[in-house]
Amino acid sequence: LSLRFPQKLWKMLESGKFQSIWWSEGGKCVAINKDLFEMEVLGREGQQVFHTKKIKSFMRQLNAYGFIKVQRNFQRSASLPEFLAEEAAASAHSQILYYYNPSFNRDHPMLLETCKRR
Repeated sequence: LSLRFPQKLWKMLESGKFQSIWWSEGGKCVAINKDLFEMEVLGREGQQVFHTKKIKSFMRQLNAYGFIKVQRNFQRSASLPEFLAEEAAASAHSQILYYYNPSFNRDHPMLLETCKRR
């Protein structure tokens, strides 16, 4: 049984087997640690989850199914030490990509059927 891209993605998120991809924003967004995802998921030998080894191809699949990239907004502190600490955290956080699709929601698995390729 071959699953469509959204079903594969859903199963991956629900499995808890991967550290590079998880539900965020209360199950409304998919969070992906780009570098770790490339090694952990796309770089797997023998047990490929998706039919690609390239992050750009994976992101094109997300776009084809109506996922949109969302930006994370960070509030900045006024004090220099706090600001520098926040900058360091934001820099590490920049490896994290967030994608949203209204038909892809952890709390509403029945919507998955409406997640169609454009």
